[in-house]
Amino acid sequence: MASISSSVATVSRTAPAQANMVAPFTGLKSNAAFPTTKKANDFSTLPSNGGRVQCMKVWPPLGLKKYETLSYLPPLTEAQLAKEVDYLLRKKWVPCLEFELEHGFVYRENARSPGYYDGRYWTMWKLPMFGCTDSAQVMKELAECKKEYPQAWVRIIGFDNVRQVQCIMFIASRPDGY
Repeated sequence: MASISSSVATVSRTAPAQANMVAPFTGLKSNAAFPTTKKANDFSTLPSNGGRVQCMKVWPPLGLKKYETLSYLPPLTEAQLAKEVDYLLRKKWVPCLEFELEHGFVYRENARSPGYYDGRYWTMWKLPMFGCTDSAQVMKELAECKKEYPQAWVRIIGFDNVRQVQCIMFIASRPDGY
């Protein structure tokens, strides 16, 4: 058998200050450093909107449905809609109109599984408007859609055909009473 020689590895520390850089663990600290008294209910530290009101309800949960982007605003006028369409055209997005006759929002009817909702996909009004350069063209199509389906929800979509994603979507028309 061959003899086994053991060699001991030695570590030389050239800088003795290097060993003193980290303080040794001395155990858990006592609770004496932590305050034991409870603060009184001080509401001055709550978030504020800068006025006299400390908290504000943003949207009533019953009776008013939230739809797509800009749904928290009052219905947009024709001029405001045209400006939104101009924005999506400046971004080189393709405008498209969709409409829904029954609900206008997501709901659950056909399945109760998590993450599944009906009403996510609406009927497309004609084809996407590839090559559209003016908001007047989109507003003309919106008027035609509203004339054909006066009691429908109509939304305008901005589609990025390079990234293949929908970038903006907002309600352009709602039925009476919504």
